[in-house]
Amino acid sequence: MNGLLRSAGKVVLGAGALGAGAVAYAAGIERRRWTLRQATLPVLAETARPMRVLHISDIHMLPGQASKQRWIAELDQLDPDLVVNTGDNLAHKQAVPAVLRALGPLLDRPGVFVFGSNDYYAPRPKNPARYLFPSEKRIHGIPLPWRDLRAAFIERGWHDLTHVRRLISVGGQQLAVAGVDDPHLHRDKYGEIAGRPDPNATLTLGVTHSPEPRVLDAFAADGYDLVMAGHTHGGQLRVPGYGALVTNCELDRTRARGASRWGAHMWLHVSAGLGTSPYAPVRFACPPEASLLTLVPRGTGEIPAHRGTGTRFGARADVR
Repeated sequence: MNGLLRSAGKVVLGAGALGAGAVAYAAGIERRRWTLRQATLPVLAETARPMRVLHISDIHMLPGQASKQRWIAELDQLDPDLVVNTGDNLAHKQAVPAVLRALGPLLDRPGVFVFGSNDYYAPRPKNPARYLFPSEKRIHGIPLPWRDLRAAFIERGWHDLTHVRRLISVGGQQLAVAGVDDPHLHRDKYGEIAGRPDPNATLTLGVTHSPEPRVLDAFAADGYDLVMAGHTHGGQLRVPGYGALVTNCELDRTRARGASRWGAHMWLHVSAGLGTSPYAPVRFACPPEASLLTLVPRGTGEIPAHRGTGTRFGARADVR
C-alpha cells in the first residue's frame, strides 16, 4: 500500500510540475514569440495585379512593451501595399504614444482601420473561468483615449471605416472598402453600409473587429470578396490536435485564426493578434502574430492558407 501511495504521489507531483511548466511557458515565452504568418488568397478581379496586405490586430499595448513596439515597427520592411488594423490597439490609458511608435513607419502606407472594445474601454480584472465560459454580461473598464488614436491615424492618412463605405486607390488599383463598429459591444450598424459594393473594384473588402456570424453573413450577402477581423486571439489557449478552446464570440472555434471560406464567394481572415489582456497574459500553442496576405486574382486556384515560406523575419520572429 505504501508503495502504491508513493507511486500515486509521484504521478500527482509530476502532473503538477508539468502544469506549472506549461503555465510558465505560456506566460513567459509564448506570449512574446512574435510570429509572422503568411497566406495567399485568390480574391482579386481576374485582371488585377497581386497585392500584399499586412493584417494587424489586438495589439493590446501597454506603455512599457518595448519589444512588441520594435517588432511591429520592423514589419514595415515587408513593404505591404495596404495595412488593415482590426482594433483593440490599447490596454492602458497612456498607451497611445506607444501604439504610434510601433505603427509609425506603417502609418505612411495606405491603411484602413476599425476599433474594438479595448480601444474604447480598458480591460478589467475578472475570474479566469470566464475565459472558458464567457457571459453576455459586459462590465466596462475606464474609458480609453480612442479619439486621440483615431485622430492620429487619420492625420497620417489611414481611413476610419466605422460605418463607412468608400473607394480607395492602392497601387493604382481601386478597392471598395467598408467596415462596422465592434459587434462584440453590439455597436455594429450594418444597415448604414448595406448594399452591393462597386462591381468594378479590384477588391471588395469588409473590416470588423469581432467576426460575429451575423456581420459576416451580411457582408457575404452583399457580395464582398474578403472580410478581415480579429478579436479571437486565435483562441489564445490552443490544444495541439484540437485547436482553440473558445473564440469569445459566436464564431465556431475551427475559424479562430487564419483564412477560411464563408459562403460560396467570400473569404474570411481572422488574425490571432499580437497581445493579451494584462490580466490574462498567457498564450499556449498560439503565439502572437501579424499576417502578411498575398492577394491574387480569382481563378488562380484554391491556395492553402498559412503556408510559411520558411524564411525568418527580423531578429525575433518566426514564420508559421
